[in-house]
Amino acid sequence: MLAYMKRTTVKIPDALDARLRHEAARRGATIADISREALEAYFAGPDGEGRRRLGAAGAGRSGRSDVSERIEEILAGEVAP
Repeated sequence: MLAYMKRTTVKIPDALDARLRHEAARRGATIADISREALEAYFAGPDGEGRRRLGAAGAGRSGRSDVSERIEEILAGEVAP
């Protein structure tokens, strides 16, 4: 059994609820189990270290015209620990 867990209410559309219930029934798991698993996977990201977004991803909307010339500098600043 896991340590104490916090109860949280999440509002989801009917179609997502149906998919969630179907998956829980298919796997013989609870809706809470599937929800926790999905949230853990979402926050862990593909590398297991948490989701991280590059600030440069939105650079196209920055209004700056020198982004393509500075891309190496921008990326280096984003990926540096």
